Amino acid sequence: MSTRTGSRRDFIKVVAVTAPLAPTILARGRATKHGAGSRSTAPSDSIRFGTIGMGGMGFGDTRTALEVPGTEFVAAADCYDGRLLRVKEIYGSEVTTTRDYRELLERSDVDAVIVATSDHWHAQIAIEAMQAGKAVYLEKPMVHDLEEGPQVLKAERVTGKVLQIGSQYVSSLLYEKARQLYQSGAIGTLNMVEASYNRNSATGAWQYSVPTDASPQTVDWQTFLGSAPKRPFDPLRFFRWRNYWDYGTGIPGDLFVHLFSGIHLVLGSNGPNRVFSTGGLRHWKDGRDVPDIVMSLFDYSANDSHPAFNMALQVNFADGSGGGTLFRFVGDEGVMTIGTDEVKVTRLGARSEPGYTVSTFTEDQREAFMEQYRKDYPQPKRASLVPSSEKLYRTPRDYNSRLDHFTNFFSAMRGGDSVVEDAAYGYRAAAPALICNLSYRENRPYGWDPEKMKVVA
Repeated sequence: MSTRTGSRRDFIKVVAVTAPLAPTILARGRATKHGAGSRSTAPSDSIRFGTIGMGGMGFGDTRTALEVPGTEFVAAADCYDGRLLRVKEIYGSEVTTTRDYRELLERSDVDAVIVATSDHWHAQIAIEAMQAGKAVYLEKPMVHDLEEGPQVLKAERVTGKVLQIGSQYVSSLLYEKARQLYQSGAIGTLNMVEASYNRNSATGAWQYSVPTDASPQTVDWQTFLGSAPKRPFDPLRFFRWRNYWDYGTGIPGDLFVHLFSGIHLVLGSNGPNRVFSTGGLRHWKDGRDVPDIVMSLFDYSANDSHPAFNMALQVNFADGSGGGTLFRFVGDEGVMTIGTDEVKVTRLGARSEPGYTVSTFTEDQREAFMEQYRKDYPQPKRASLVPSSEKLYRTPRDYNSRLDHFTNFFSAMRGGDSVVEDAAYGYRAAAPALICNLSYRENRPYGWDPEKMKVVA
């Protein structure tokens, strides 16, 4: 009976301490800094943009870009006629639509382009756009192949045009607060980062809807293929391109790259030094050639901002628990967890006494050891069942980090802030993700030099 009473008492303590915290609501400092809603924009200062690739991401980016004061959507390009008709339905007949993205680059009234195509077109269109004098908002991952990274870096440097890579974690109030907490020593010395981004739905696993009118007449299949291997028209490959190596970058390029962007911001890191990945195609055997489960391990060497640590990333597209995310920074004094709209820091406080294992000692040695032990630890401390402190920080209810990211992009075009995710930052987030794919396919670890941005032995 006494044991059960004690357990109930401990349980009550746990409930009391772990009751919902009163969160600190983060201020909109970044949005104000970047100018979102902070000033009116004269019509002469309006930025006219076009979107290349009007899939789900293209429509979403267009909608967000138009929330920034002083922007105007004037043109769209896509290889499927139905999406171009949808542009007219939503934004009006005055928006120019075309299958040929180069028409947007030739227009003098287009100041910037959003590139939201399949991954295998990212680098080529971004380079051509900068060479045509356009600023570029380029969806992640920045490149489809490692060899394309230096080409984008060179184009950015030579043209001097504004280039923003679209991983909005870099502009997030949440990740900025996590960076401040980490730098303040909130979790002590970092030793591990672990993250997962699991799903359990068909759309979450990229089984996107295919329109009934998909055909060689309504889809410019040859243009879509571009540099990819030639093959007969296949609507699944067009509308579900993420499922194929020829056009996409799998789980790492779609999801890991976001995690890398956030991790590198929080820790002031340029990337890992060693990568190993495994996984497989376990459930979604629908003709795809990318895996639906990927697990990867990374070694990060020490730098001025962080000690050496290990990281584990995981995505499971057939998670029987229903899916969910986890993003934990583990230190020797606490843990920082980043959620969808909150950052929580849990600290264990002072360490209890180390304990002892003396059952195999002689009676004399037991007495001698315990006498010395009690001199070293005179006040017995029972290990606590609950954390000694927790702090919670939450974004405002209607906060949108993608809006901050676009605001930063347009502000940079107007000569204000520098972009927060240029080509070097974007490549250092994309390259480890692409190396995950190489490691998975070749079943071996890879070395990476994040400073020189090169694969090493």
